[in-house]
Amino acid sequence: MPANPDRNAIDVRAVSKVFGSGADRVAALDNVSVVIRENEFFTLLGPSGCGKTTLLRLIAGFDFPTEGQILLYGDDIAPLPPYKRPVNTVFQSYALFPHMTVAQNIGFGLEMLGKPKGEVAARVDQMLKLVRMEALKNRKTSQISGGQQQRVALARALAPQPKVLLLDEPLSALDYKLRKEMQIELKRLQHETGITFIFVTHDQEEALTMSDRIAVMSSGKILQVGTPWDIYDKPAERFVADFIGETNFIVAKIVSAADGKATVALPSGTTIPATYAEGLVPSGEVTVVVRPEHARVVKEGGHLPGTVETVVYFGTDTNIHVRLESGGVFIARQQNSRSAACGFETGERVGIDIAEDAAQVLKD
Repeated sequence: MPANPDRNAIDVRAVSKVFGSGADRVAALDNVSVVIRENEFFTLLGPSGCGKTTLLRLIAGFDFPTEGQILLYGDDIAPLPPYKRPVNTVFQSYALFPHMTVAQNIGFGLEMLGKPKGEVAARVDQMLKLVRMEALKNRKTSQISGGQQQRVALARALAPQPKVLLLDEPLSALDYKLRKEMQIELKRLQHETGITFIFVTHDQEEALTMSDRIAVMSSGKILQVGTPWDIYDKPAERFVADFIGETNFIVAKIVSAADGKATVALPSGTTIPATYAEGLVPSGEVTVVVRPEHARVVKEGGHLPGTVETVVYFGTDTNIHVRLESGGVFIARQQNSRSAACGFETGERVGIDIAEDAAQVLKD
């Protein structure tokens, strides 16, 4: 079920959260505002200590804002305790009862809500089918794998049909392959249930894989909100560009700029086209960002001359690190072929050829 752009599930308005006082005062959130739509898979992404889990806890009701409002479908829930909010949370630890079976764990919350036994049983069966755990319904959760435990935790959280599901880095304890599988599974569950998911992670690839939109956070602020494509290909500022995947920063000079399109002069003297965000008026010396996959290493010519410093093989791709004549290292990525190696060796003189639509001017 796609996100509903006409209805807001969560509306965070000018929220700040301060812990401690005086010399021990810490501003975990600083005047944060964000709107999360109904049926949306929304991700809070950022490094440790950026405030993403604090914001999740405020939505859940485990903490309360120092300032600001949090609206759920238009109602102010900031003063409400957790048990009065139609919101459930899946934690990193899962918090399952090891002495109970899979089915008992899933039904526990419904029983605490006083639901009739027949309704609980029917809902448990529905959740078991949703997470594909029917065959293990009578197995104790201490006897199943980490990935299976995660599915049980999701089923238990989804069983009461919350309006919003909060997920606090629930995949971080899983190994790489299982984590990749569960990313797809989470997106399937969100799509099938139509429940708004708010997901917290520091893993950029995880955020790009699953999200309808992403909020990138740093130092208690939201720096940019956008689709995965917006965040990756049109970063609003240097932190976003640097945090999301690998990237190259080049100091350049504006030759001309109008209507979001510019011509910039690189340190080598060559010029290339570049784009810039609405509201930015670039002039003088600027920083240009180019993703590694949007440039290629060439034997002759190119926009930036240099010398191959390192060749790093990743299986699907190879990263070629080039020490530029103008200073610094530029990383270019090329897809590997079964029939040939990457074709470049350490110490070789080369050039960097930048794709025509690859460069973007960043704000200072």
